[in-house]
Amino acid sequence: MSATAPQPQVWPTLRAHDARGLIRFLVDAFGFEETVVYGEGDRVDHAQMSWPEGGGIMLGSVRDDDNAIPTKPGTFGAYVVTARPDELCERAKAAGAEIISPPHDTDYGSRDFAARDPEGNRWSFGTYRGEPRKADR
Repeated sequence: MSATAPQPQVWPTLRAHDARGLIRFLVDAFGFEETVVYGEGDRVDHAQMSWPEGGGIMLGSVRDDDNAIPTKPGTFGAYVVTARPDELCERAKAAGAEIISPPHDTDYGSRDFAARDPEGNRWSFGTYRGEPRKADR
């Protein structure tokens, strides 16, 4: 059994019509950290957004040659673990996020809420950290 979790090796990715606007929203509303952004002007070729509690996402602007990455803006969904879902929901609401499911307790012991970003993507946040990996049991 490992004393520390491995570095994230799975990076959900998404595209945005207004990638720079989405980056600002993710920082202001949800608390993601802007780790790196490559691109010029309004175009974002690659951005890494880190989640303070571990992991992160990558995103970029919609491009004409997007058949390599089929995720269309507004079709992305993610579950993000947080220790403070109620506090985060209030932050998101204050920053203009559309709350589509207010904070609630689930039948599997999590405290969750869901919001939609300005591009239409669904973000679920909650305390459920998943089941332990088989190697850690």
